[in-house]
Amino acid sequence: MKLMRNTLAAAALVAVQALLMSAPAAAADDACKLEITGNDQMQYDKKELAVPATCKQVTLTVHHGGQLPAAAMGHNWVLVSTPDLTAVANAGMGAGLASNYVFADDKRILAHTKAVRGGQSDTITFSTASLKAGGDYSYLCTFPGHNALMRGKFKFG
Repeated sequence: MKLMRNTLAAAALVAVQALLMSAPAAAADDACKLEITGNDQMQYDKKELAVPATCKQVTLTVHHGGQLPAAAMGHNWVLVSTPDLTAVANAGMGAGLASNYVFADDKRILAHTKAVRGGQSDTITFSTASLKAGGDYSYLCTFPGHNALMRGKFKFG
């Protein structure tokens, strides 16, 4: 009986240790996952997004919490170096909805989602290899006219 109790106690201890050792990895993964929501009032629900510099890649989901179609009120999420924000926003107007308001060959765009309509979401995973810890990054919606209100800071590290 004593042997069985000691065996069960040892097994429980090993299980707890395994769980505790896997928790930091799960927490690190969660720190590299972001969500943001846009609405029919041309607003994101967050003015800042941040991930630690230990993230090798980031998974971001953009949600459209409104009801309007993409042609009238589509939202995307585009990551750029802050000095490129206005130029990328202006270029996006010319790209059109079929291209998600981004030009595929625009090197200033570090990551972007598709343009979504009310009730839709889009998820992307992008590498952080080109980002510098503490760098000056911003995100915006490149749907024509939206970037004046739909923008924020992206902090890496």
